[in-house]
Amino acid sequence: MKLTIKFINPWLVSIALMLFTGISSAQPLMQVYKSETCGCCNDWVEHIEAAGIRVQSTNLRDMNRQKEALGVPMALASCHTAVIDGYVIEGHVPAKDILRMLSEKPAIKGLTVPGMPHGSPGMETGRIDSYEVLTFQAEDSSTEVWSRYPNP
Repeated sequence: MKLTIKFINPWLVSIALMLFTGISSAQPLMQVYKSETCGCCNDWVEHIEAAGIRVQSTNLRDMNRQKEALGVPMALASCHTAVIDGYVIEGHVPAKDILRMLSEKPAIKGLTVPGMPHGSPGMETGRIDSYEVLTFQAEDSSTEVWSRYPNP
């Protein structure tokens, strides 16, 4: 028996693809600002994409100007900065913390991993340092611990 499909509704195909690939138009897009030559930034973006977060990257020459415009205190800075769903993500924040933040929707400016700790996403060097993911506020730069790594 030979089955011939004469008409395929493009709308139905789109829905099927979204269901099978897990892509949703409601999923927020992460805008990442980074240096073109930063290898750990590119590795972090791969980590974020592997967690199912859509990413658009923009290479900048003056990252400090972007950080200042987004309200990132210099004491909390790292090499790349991202924005997703109104939150600022600074540095090597693990994807699971970002997904938790998007789910819980806390009243914060964003999350940061200050500096570039070994063992954080994008900084897999074979050495693993302890580090904290911090929340920060725009008004007074106050921080609170969101999570700790490696987890005890």
